Amino acid sequence: MDPSFTRRLLLAAGLGAVALGASAQGFPSKPIKLIVPFSAGSGTDIAARAVGEVMAKGLGQPVIVENRPGAGGTIAAAAVAKGEADGHTILVPSSGHAANPSIYPNLSYDTLKDLTGVTPLVALPNVLVVNPAKGWKSVADLVAAAKAKPGTLNYASAGVGSATHFNAEKFRVQAGLQAVHVPFKGTPEAMSDVIGGRSDWFFAPLSSALPLIRDGKLQALAVSTAKRSAQLPDVPTTVEAGVPGSDYTFWVALVVPAATPAAAVARLQQEAAKALATPELVERLAKLGAEPMVMQSAEFNAFLRTEVETAARIVKAADLKAQ
Repeated sequence: MDPSFTRRLLLAAGLGAVALGASAQGFPSKPIKLIVPFSAGSGTDIAARAVGEVMAKGLGQPVIVENRPGAGGTIAAAAVAKGEADGHTILVPSSGHAANPSIYPNLSYDTLKDLTGVTPLVALPNVLVVNPAKGWKSVADLVAAAKAKPGTLNYASAGVGSATHFNAEKFRVQAGLQAVHVPFKGTPEAMSDVIGGRSDWFFAPLSSALPLIRDGKLQALAVSTAKRSAQLPDVPTTVEAGVPGSDYTFWVALVVPAATPAAAVARLQQEAAKALATPELVERLAKLGAEPMVMQSAEFNAFLRTEVETAARIVKAADLKAQ
């Protein structure tokens, strides 16, 4: 090989390494924007704001939350997927993100190809809530009422394809219920409809519903996770309440455009992990019923692929379609 060519190749490799180091050191160079696909006050929004506040200190830049609700989170996801891939604009989806490819067959983006996962942030329970005036004290009461008049009860969600919708559908299928789905733009709107007595039940993020449960405005029948919540120790899981296979974990994560530089992805993952190891944040999240859920980017992307495959099977079984 020509010695001069070898020198040029080594020089190019060296310059590339220097450029990579410089890009890592230069990121972030402006405020970070977290795009939340649901309304302010939703479980996803609460988690994004709590974690983002601590991440801002490590990143040395403000972290701004922007809510873009609608279409089960796909409007926000499309905007981020097609946006600038420099690490400064981040999607904060929930677990319904994995179901959207099956529910919305004509998405303008590819969930796995156009977006890449940074890390999950938290896992939190959804809680099955009803209006206390309904008189249902248990899951068995609700199931009996729904089966007595098939298709007459209705259930709220934070939008078609949202985690709250997917959770409700998994529960409905496993319980063998027929009921009408009523989608809203976000959790606050769905909870208001349940409180108002218009929607019969809702799988609400615990972080959002807890104050209303404690105030007696909502009746908690069960939590969605495989184990009980420390915040509601007397409330059973849906499986304990007699609906096998109905458990569901609501996760919230950070996702960026696929072309985002690896150095920026690594920095974001590192700062999120540091934030979620902060005792004050862990305590704050625990009071909301949330637990830190951290992964490396590669591990999270493998997890996302599995979640998408699992969701596709459930969507088919429940015959879910965009409304």
